[in-house]
Amino acid sequence: MFLPDAPALGKEPNESAVTGSAEAGIPQAGVARRGNAATRRDLIVFLIVGFVLPSFILIASHTLKSPSGSLWTVQHELWVKGISAFFVALATWMVARRQRRSLADYGIPPRQALGWQFWEGAIWGFLALSVLLFVLRAMGHFQIDSVALRGPAFFRYALGWAVAFLCVAVSEEFTFRGYLLFVAAGRMRYWPAAAVLSIWFAAAHIPNPGETVVGILQVLGTGLLFCFMIRRTGNLWFALGYHAFWDWAETFFYGTADSGLLGEGRFLNTSGHGPGWITGGSAGPEGSILALAVLLFCALLVHLRFPKALYPDVPV
Repeated sequence: MFLPDAPALGKEPNESAVTGSAEAGIPQAGVARRGNAATRRDLIVFLIVGFVLPSFILIASHTLKSPSGSLWTVQHELWVKGISAFFVALATWMVARRQRRSLADYGIPPRQALGWQFWEGAIWGFLALSVLLFVLRAMGHFQIDSVALRGPAFFRYALGWAVAFLCVAVSEEFTFRGYLLFVAAGRMRYWPAAAVLSIWFAAAHIPNPGETVVGILQVLGTGLLFCFMIRRTGNLWFALGYHAFWDWAETFFYGTADSGLLGEGRFLNTSGHGPGWITGGSAGPEGSILALAVLLFCALLVHLRFPKALYPDVPV
């Protein structure tokens, strides 16, 4: 669910507030302290609404963890990630209202939701995963064994997993590369902020069953790649589309493990052969050392496709 945009009032209110304070004889340090206090309050609101509330709901409904261990189901992911996506979007909208900013300031322009950049990113995500698996197949480490779904079941699961992974992408991109990236970049500049949030993004995947060291490194690299995409495109939509359809291709279309989890209702039955550091092992193909090479190649293509940085180094 994408919430309506908060009114964009620009910088005039903040500038007039600072000017008025200076005219009243209030030291600028005092204004800065009040600004820092307001930012802390906004962060608290974001964390409570975006993290604490959905956690309580999921714990109360006994669906915080998959009932099937390392097996994903569409129904479970739609509920868990749908709840997470709704509340982090709500939290982002609330802090935008509190700060009298547009959601576009956080790299989330609502009018561009599911627009051409999203779908271009979706194509990139699907092709990036396909290239990785093609290379593994050419090396004799991956094969397609059979078709698992046909007819109406194919379309039902294809749509179900697409919606589920859209929720995954919204919840994770809004969390790690939305408002928090905006705030952190304002404090420590863009790339240090991107590095900190990408490390957090990778750490959040460690509890996944079947995850591996190379798999976590790939998640870290993916977080940095998404930050690079946002830096060059100026918003989250390209990265969000890439994220959703890399996962869709991995879990549904090719039927491989994804961050150590295997999906129920997959199009193809596939298998890997060889050492885990090449095939990805229990983490799936994203746990392959070759996945890191694919990330670097994608970064080069992003650089060529979007040559100018559109997201400011220090947001204002």
